Amino acid sequence: MVDCDRIAVRNPASGELLASVNSPSSQEITQAVNTAQAIFTSGEWSQAPHHKRADVLSRISLALANEVTDLARLESSQTGRTIREMNAQLGRLPEWLEYYASLLRTVPAGYFAPTKGPLLNIIERVPLGVVAQITPFNHPLLIAIKKIAPALAAGNSVIVKPSELAPLSVLRFAELSIHAGLPSGVLTVLPGGPNVAKELISHRLVRKVDITAGTSTGRAIGGIVGANLASYTAELGGKAPIIVFSDSDMQSAINGVAFSAFVASGQTCVSGARLILQDEIYDDFMGKLVRKVESITRRMGDPLNPSSTMGTVIHEKQLRRIQEMLGRISGTSARISIGGERLTGPSTLDGFLFDNGSFFAPTIVEDISTEDELWREEIFGPVLVVKRFKDEEEAVTLANDSKYGLGAGVWTRDLSRAHRVAGRIEAGLVWVNTHHRNDPSSPWGGMKESGIGRENGVEAYNAYSQSKSTIINVASVEATRAADDWFAEDDQPNSRYG
Repeated sequence: MVDCDRIAVRNPASGELLASVNSPSSQEITQAVNTAQAIFTSGEWSQAPHHKRADVLSRISLALANEVTDLARLESSQTGRTIREMNAQLGRLPEWLEYYASLLRTVPAGYFAPTKGPLLNIIERVPLGVVAQITPFNHPLLIAIKKIAPALAAGNSVIVKPSELAPLSVLRFAELSIHAGLPSGVLTVLPGGPNVAKELISHRLVRKVDITAGTSTGRAIGGIVGANLASYTAELGGKAPIIVFSDSDMQSAINGVAFSAFVASGQTCVSGARLILQDEIYDDFMGKLVRKVESITRRMGDPLNPSSTMGTVIHEKQLRRIQEMLGRISGTSARISIGGERLTGPSTLDGFLFDNGSFFAPTIVEDISTEDELWREEIFGPVLVVKRFKDEEEAVTLANDSKYGLGAGVWTRDLSRAHRVAGRIEAGLVWVNTHHRNDPSSPWGGMKESGIGRENGVEAYNAYSQSKSTIINVASVEATRAADDWFAEDDQPNSRYG
């Protein structure tokens, strides 16, 4: 909640006030952009040798690794996600900084392009300038670092607008970066709501905007960015299909489906939200999956308890949205097999009182129509909808029956089918016999209404830089005089042009 220029950050599991942070005024946003532009123009970071930038990124990586335990508790407290999730997730974040440090150390800074005539054409990649990054609440530090690392490696000045619901870990990371040797002004964090985001991305000096958000937000921001002729990367909504064929290893598939649907309480853009299950195994699979969900629910408790299986959704408003969407299936063919309700009372795991938090039980909805909003719209909560299929063709048709195309999963032991089906699914990420695997080297992004551009890998580094050609004439003075006088008085043909 925003009160004047202060943001109250609360724990969604208990309602406890964690911190109150400043939200910048219009003047402060302008000042932040101007400062970022000034440090960029100075060349202290933008023109620093690659090895120097690499060394700083490596030191930031080490500083981050040394604080993973404390940052994981902070992430769990501000998001309501379980500590077991945050320990696992944050433990990998130093890899992103090291990956881009290694890229700077090993990838040539430029190359010579073949050019006609006595010329050397040097191609370099140079930074864009001031870049703005809008990051969400669900993976506050992970998504921020996925954007920050390539942007810094390329030499840009970076301004991050984290979610007003979970800004604390990103603020702490900025402090760590300065202490590790990043020049002041190169990385700035501006907590705030949509008004801060709009003012930031509208500034004419911002040369790239990178967001992770819902599709409607992505469209609105894209219009502003386009008007400024700035670059744009957007990782947007999703409704990931999970196809399970009858030849899959059932227990592995059940474990994978449960993970895809209920990790982070379903609050990921690649959440396995649509289970597409083959007829031959439907009843057996669903019986075992329901028992798995019963076990998850029974072991929910204090998110800071390492034994707790699943945490909260981000706030009361989101919880009500989930309840309302589920309420609208009344009178349709759909039925709730398990879950479908807010958790109250004490936890059976550890006695933690659910009443003050936004806890929602993991939920399965069967017999869903493909016209139902639960099939078509992103719910961003622990709700899995299920459809049967007969054959491969029907499975692919159902998987692609979505305006989104971010993530998807396929479970089968048939290698040919795995390749064939993965190739036909309209998604930027397709996992086979696993889900939600991520690596700094692996491009991440969507098709259709799930976004533009890619995070991770060399693609992200290139997206935060632009090519620059320097063409040098190496001919002698005599040869240049003879060949390059376009307006010579002797009227001799001159082929120098172009």
